[in-house]
Amino acid sequence: MLIERIYDEDLAQASYFIGCQAKNTAVVVDPRRDIDVYRAMADKNGMTIVAVTETHIHADYLSGTRELAAAVGADVYVSGEGGQDWQYEFDAKRLHDGDEIRIGNITIAAVHTPGHTPEHLSFLVTDGAFADEPGYMLTGDFVFAGDLGRPDLLDEAAGGVDTRFEGAKQMFASLRDKFLTLPDHIQVFPGHGAGSACGKSLGALPSTTVGYERKYSWWGHYLADNDEQGFIAELLDGQPDAPAYFGRMKVHNRRGPAIMGERAPLTELNTATVAAQLEADEVTFVDTRSAEEVHTGTVTRALNIPAGGSVATYAAWVIDPDNDDRPLVLLADDQESAQEFWDHLVRVGIDAVAGYVTGIEGLPQTMPRVISPVELESFDAVMRLDVRAKSEYDDGHVPGATQLHGGRVLWNLDQLPEEGTIVTYCQSGTRSSVAANGLRNAGYDVVELEGSYEAWCDHQAKVGATQR
Repeated sequence: MLIERIYDEDLAQASYFIGCQAKNTAVVVDPRRDIDVYRAMADKNGMTIVAVTETHIHADYLSGTRELAAAVGADVYVSGEGGQDWQYEFDAKRLHDGDEIRIGNITIAAVHTPGHTPEHLSFLVTDGAFADEPGYMLTGDFVFAGDLGRPDLLDEAAGGVDTRFEGAKQMFASLRDKFLTLPDHIQVFPGHGAGSACGKSLGALPSTTVGYERKYSWWGHYLADNDEQGFIAELLDGQPDAPAYFGRMKVHNRRGPAIMGERAPLTELNTATVAAQLEADEVTFVDTRSAEEVHTGTVTRALNIPAGGSVATYAAWVIDPDNDDRPLVLLADDQESAQEFWDHLVRVGIDAVAGYVTGIEGLPQTMPRVISPVELESFDAVMRLDVRAKSEYDDGHVPGATQLHGGRVLWNLDQLPEEGTIVTYCQSGTRSSVAANGLRNAGYDVVELEGSYEAWCDHQAKVGATQR
């Protein structure tokens, strides 16, 4: 048997390729939408992908289940659990607790593990060529290394009301009745790692075991003592801010993400043409450079989505393809980097990219306004906007600042003043630049705090030292 973990550092998301080497067939679990990695893995191992499935209706990324199945002609399996309100709306084979997918010598058994979501499935994997009992469990957003899936996302991102309490009760029951009934040696492969907003303290390890989590997890003693209320209180306390785009992902993943098919390679665009399109407001320009580079000059009303580790995340903070159908024009070094950037965008359903340019000469330009921590003290701002997470804000913030997570700013404009200048900051500047340029694109007057909170703290330390 072959189990390969495909990990997306951007979204801290793991998908899995499970192959039977006797029959040369494979199943993919929780794929993303840029599917070449799975097809390449199948080709490398001489296997055919015959089934594609997923653990639940995802909130943090757009599922590639339909995309991959359509490309390779595989069967699609999704959860049939969770009640009428949590049924997928597209054609697929439904899996219920105890149902199995068989490929050659391998059996993949569905286990209903509600808590994170009502329909959530985990998958017990048995390598029939080696053993007649399960040896592995793919837990999706149920059990992570060192943590559990959050049960409050339906409230935070999908319009639920107090569903977190029922979800937490379900999580307790799923652990007690399903997970902890398994042998300690079962190896656990979770759907996310450190950095995901699907839990509050996910470990960076790619896998764990039932026994290790039973003995060392924060929740183990609550289960051992049958302390449901203590478990619920700790599980719900301190969960991170949920980006607003999670709600959009839930809707599209339940409905069935659009199938893109083969995407033509992006082409380099004529600068004069792009300038005319910008003048006519027919495209949105995306500056993919760092915040520091953008501050030296960028395209007027450009979004700033820095290339690198968090493209999909930051893009989903400031682009809503459901309500803005203008295609994107990317600033990129070359075709390869533009294509890679686009791959990240489609993971959150941002598909419309017109092409790329390699420079901004000949395009309308502006210099984003920044102020130093010294200037902030006397600056006439109608709001000081902290776009960090609430936990960061609680640990310390600029006096008088209002906290609103960067992933929620553009979806909560009613919480911002309609007139006046807003000063934004984060920890070091990147998130602030993403949010600030998103607000500028929306017509707001925004100034960024140079160096953000780190620079402000350094300034305060110097002032304190001078006064002593």
